Amino acid sequence: MAKPRVRIISLGGVGEVGKNLTIIEYRNDMIMVDAGTKFPEDEMRGIDLIIPDISYVVERANKFRGILITHGHEDHIGGLPFLLPQLKKIAPVPIYGSALAIAMIRAKLEEMGVVDLADLRVVEPRTQYDICKQFTAEFISMTHSIPFANAVGIKTDLGWIMHTGDFKFDPTPPLGPPSDEARLREIGDEGVLVLLSDAVRVEREGHTPSEAVVSETLYRVIGEAEGRVVLTTFASNITRIDQTIRAAARHGRKVAVTGRSMEQSTRVSTELGYLEPPEDTMVDIDVAMKMPREKVLLITTGSQGEASAALARIASGEHHQIRLAKGDTVILSATPIPGNEESVYQTIDLLYRRGFKVIYSALEPTIHVSGHGSQDELKLMLRLVRPKFVIPIHGEYRHLRLYEELAVGMGYKSEHVMMPELGHVLTFGPHDCRQDGTVKSGAVLVDIISKNQVLLRHRDEVASSGVIIATLIVDRESGDLIAGPDLSAHGLNGQIDDKALKRAQESLTNFLKKRSKGGFSHGYLVSRTKNVLSREIHRQTQIRPLILPVISEL
Repeated sequence: MAKPRVRIISLGGVGEVGKNLTIIEYRNDMIMVDAGTKFPEDEMRGIDLIIPDISYVVERANKFRGILITHGHEDHIGGLPFLLPQLKKIAPVPIYGSALAIAMIRAKLEEMGVVDLADLRVVEPRTQYDICKQFTAEFISMTHSIPFANAVGIKTDLGWIMHTGDFKFDPTPPLGPPSDEARLREIGDEGVLVLLSDAVRVEREGHTPSEAVVSETLYRVIGEAEGRVVLTTFASNITRIDQTIRAAARHGRKVAVTGRSMEQSTRVSTELGYLEPPEDTMVDIDVAMKMPREKVLLITTGSQGEASAALARIASGEHHQIRLAKGDTVILSATPIPGNEESVYQTIDLLYRRGFKVIYSALEPTIHVSGHGSQDELKLMLRLVRPKFVIPIHGEYRHLRLYEELAVGMGYKSEHVMMPELGHVLTFGPHDCRQDGTVKSGAVLVDIISKNQVLLRHRDEVASSGVIIATLIVDRESGDLIAGPDLSAHGLNGQIDDKALKRAQESLTNFLKKRSKGGFSHGYLVSRTKNVLSREIHRQTQIRPLILPVISEL
């Protein structure tokens, strides 16, 4: 009889950046590490998010024992509200993570009305948790761009499985503990079977700068700014939010937070005591907008050019509360995630068109630093845990291949560095590793109609489930409608007639003519086009086809 082997399957996060999700199986137990989302590609403008296909897990739910969360970034927790309903028959699903990660998850699940599907469990570093018969988990403090990130050690009778999560070795983190090198070394002494390592910054030599560097840059650029300042970053980047609030306070500026996810993240972090703004610094957005411009800083969402985020609406002049004036400053304290570059730079272009001063990483390299380790840190992780086998994760294919070269350069045999692909089953015994087949994997497209209605569509089902394409041409500078909108229905099999399509077209035309002038955010216009059409078509037909806006600029 063949001896049992550890099985590791990446259902997301390899060969791509985002939707991180790893399955680990041994004997009759299965666990998941992280459950993230990914931004849609530019050609998928009608889609809100992408999540991993977990059909493999759903079909084996009787073996599933829980989810381990490394940290609270969207590409690691954002899929939970959409994945948990698929595991309803084994609910509540145990989810383990730091206090910050669990608080963020709770807020997301409550917002979507699915918190009862989860059994949320707060963990402490250096404490072992019996997840099930075959797996004992320990969370190890690591530094990242969000505080209280963790690597996860999973103990089996074949040795430890180490999942680094996203990490770097930052000796001076502004919030949270430093990386626990001592514990990593101890686990290495006990014997690590497999290391799954963050690989996304393997192209960079040396060491990633500390988050503390950003504090100095923020203090300087905020001090140099005239008029109102708007700063955007990831809503989950609590460290950056804290740095910004403190820099603003030192310059005598009040701070207001806007954007749903930013408000949620700030509230959660303040309740946990991780954010402690200087006294009398924080004000409501309504109060801030009545104050002298030079006395205010606004923190908002939209650093990735997201169509529905506050920054896109500010850039388009569509925000219902915030209006900027020429000479005001917008700071993007983030770099574009691969695939988001076009959306980000379109937003920056529009901000410039409106006469705002824009500060971003191409102009101020230390307005943001990466949360991922460079080559020296990846090597340090290998030296500390000394695994028998290695799997690079969290990166596009070139990152994974370059990590293999790095590991081989440190003395690992190439056959002991397993190159993962989505759905590939990598198995490990005490002395060998191999690929043993594949399982179903892929992308599921998330179309958020409202917080109470979410449509999940498998990528290969979109063409057959019905699509309405909206084509229009707008003036690049003014945003005025030049031609269209023209609507065409595909694959709906008579579910919508010409009359209903005409009414939807009229609704969209009326919206486009009423919207404010003076420039537009392409992504925001796409989002609003989708929402107007989806609402009107559903009102008439009770169906929710995929809406695909195709907007050209002249």
